[in-house]
Amino acid sequence: MANLTELKGNWNETKGKLKQQYAMLTDDDLLLVEGKQDEMLGRLQTKLGKTKEQIHQLISGL
Repeated sequence: MANLTELKGNWNETKGKLKQQYAMLTDDDLLLVEGKQDEMLGRLQTKLGKTKEQIHQLISGL
């Protein structure tokens, strides 16, 4: 996954792509708050049924 600074810089675009690909995701699921990225990744893991590594790959591939 891109480092956190890169991820934050493109987060609105990435968030939009994730919502297009997975309609069940909400803004709350994709809330990226400083120091809470692990919590967000955990929510994505639960909702999408994917491993942490798969989530990293998914986000990196967008």
